[in-house]
Amino acid sequence: MKQRQLIEQVCIVLLRERYTVKSLARSCFDIVARQGGRIVLVKAVEDANTLGKEVVGEMVKVADYLSAVPFIVSEKAGFPLERNVVYARHGVYTMSLDTFENSVRNRMPFIKSSKAGPTVQLDGSELRHKREELGLSLNELADKVGVSRKMIQKYETGGAEITLQNAVRMYDALGNSVFKRIDIFSKHKIPIVTKSGNGYVSKKYSDLGFRSEEMSRSPFDVIAKRHKEVILTSVGDKANPHFEKVSELLDADRLMLYSRKKPKDVPSMKKKEFLEIEKAKKLIKFLKEF
Repeated sequence: MKQRQLIEQVCIVLLRERYTVKSLARSCFDIVARQGGRIVLVKAVEDANTLGKEVVGEMVKVADYLSAVPFIVSEKAGFPLERNVVYARHGVYTMSLDTFENSVRNRMPFIKSSKAGPTVQLDGSELRHKREELGLSLNELADKVGVSRKMIQKYETGGAEITLQNAVRMYDALGNSVFKRIDIFSKHKIPIVTKSGNGYVSKKYSDLGFRSEEMSRSPFDVIAKRHKEVILTSVGDKANPHFEKVSELLDADRLMLYSRKKPKDVPSMKKKEFLEIEKAKKLIKFLKEF
């Protein structure tokens, strides 16, 4: 499936589940969608291995500022992606269109692919409950699964990831209730590489108490956040065509710093005006009153 078709299919999946959806072009994320307080960013590509660390890294940064969840939806990652298996690319959950659709419909997958191969997460308390319900001793279950008695104890006390081969045996012995589904929408740790902005916009935001990040592959040039206040900033006389729609969908304030021609219907100011602002509250008031 070509990238354009894949993007369209992801949008259809999200729209069917009543998300508000916006598709973009030439951005570190192809789709931004929202359903209530849940925001998702999706990069859709034929082969996830073609995505560089810089592109994925910028999507992760944007997601962090927006309290959003980033995803990669792809047909393959050098090899075809299995259905209902979650992979990772630079720390971001990566999956096939079918897996993404099932997850959006709240049919979360069980299997995660890692360097160690496919693994499944066990629910320790449920494992013990099911074993005792069926009248199996630790030794008996250990024999059925092909691990030691001590390992079964470890599974029950803390839960653990087990190999797919052992998971099949565990399923045969106890059923699927002992496995934890992977909630792809839950926040999980993704490495974020932040850089100190060298531009005057980032420095000014920092002076006003915001944390900010300069962007090169997003519909805005700078994203800034202070407490719950998020500001998307475009620098120059011509904003990205998606700038306004994205900010509206995200319920984020937007600011355009122009050089010559003042744009209409957008909160805007010249560089000199922006640099003269002394307090964050003054800037936020200006944006809210526009």
